[in-house]
Amino acid sequence: MFEDKKTSPEDGEDNDAMSVLSMARALIKRASVTPRDEGCQKLITDFLSPLGFQAEELNFGDTENLWIRRGSESPLFVFAGHTDVVPTGPLDRWSSPPFQPTLQDGLLYGRGAADMKGSIASMLVAIYAFVASYPEHKGSIALLITSDEEGSAQDGTVKVVEVLKARGEIPDYCLVGEPSSAKTLGDTIKNGRRGSLTGHLIVKGVQGHIAYPQLAKNPIHLFAPVLAELCAMTFDSGNEFFQPTSFQISNINAGTGADNVIPADLEILFNFRFSPEVTAHILEEKVRALLDKHKLNYGLSFRLSGEPFLTRPGHLVDAAREAIREVCDIETELSTTGGTSDGRFIATTGCEVIELGPINATIHKIDECVNVEDLEKLSRIYERMLERLLT
Repeated sequence: MFEDKKTSPEDGEDNDAMSVLSMARALIKRASVTPRDEGCQKLITDFLSPLGFQAEELNFGDTENLWIRRGSESPLFVFAGHTDVVPTGPLDRWSSPPFQPTLQDGLLYGRGAADMKGSIASMLVAIYAFVASYPEHKGSIALLITSDEEGSAQDGTVKVVEVLKARGEIPDYCLVGEPSSAKTLGDTIKNGRRGSLTGHLIVKGVQGHIAYPQLAKNPIHLFAPVLAELCAMTFDSGNEFFQPTSFQISNINAGTGADNVIPADLEILFNFRFSPEVTAHILEEKVRALLDKHKLNYGLSFRLSGEPFLTRPGHLVDAAREAIREVCDIETELSTTGGTSDGRFIATTGCEVIELGPINATIHKIDECVNVEDLEKLSRIYERMLERLLT
């Protein structure tokens, strides 16, 4: 089933227990398939508590959340991330067991290596080095860690942010460790994300014999011109930071399974990834207006997963750019493309939010892996950012 790769030693056998590699291995070993944490947050707490961090468990439902902070003054710099991972998929397709961290040719293999246990390991080692160098640093450092980012995201970061808002504990800066890099570590910073609006549409027709279409109403045929218009429609032109809003069908279903029956209903799932140039309400109204124009009988509901957010160049973006330039000797690009992240919840506090992490080429895939040297560099980038913002 698995190729012969060099597997990692047990946690206590690493040469350097404070290394990024050691911490990444320890986290990957814990099979924390969403929404389980499997002890990852305890490992984080045990690592940071000797440095003066105060831990608080903010659990909701079956989701484990950790808020752990050092200091009480502002500015407050928050590292945000998640310990849960997506399911492994077929085990026989992995080259090595997904929860047995395996090192080969400088790459660390395992589920969560890139998304995002490697980033958490880099955060922890960066914090350790920074506090050792600046024990009396200004401001505060905190981590917001959840076990419900890859799942429903209902009881994770969004709930912790509600608690923080209620008691006025508002971050100034937040770095989410999502794997943002495209081809080279640090080549891309996510300084915002598009909004996500999902629609559930049922077009109602009249079932009948396929040989007598005059006695039925085919909902597929009725919806076809609407779909053509939706696909051709321009919802906005985007702006300097955002692509234009996109519309995509994700699922479409109709029929009884027989080849001689006109279906009674057509069910469609679709999604808008939208820029700040348009609102969810406007998109909903445009869809309803088009369906009404074509006189369809329908049922329609929407689910808003997140509003768009943007962090314009400023203290946090500048600190990240300078740190990447120093450590990686490259110029980074700002991007708002891709899916959603927990940054959308944290941005509602009004703080500056960016995403900066390793290369995303293998995330959610079989044989997920990350370059160990990249994780070490990422840790130095995080440490340099703390130096720029908290000293």
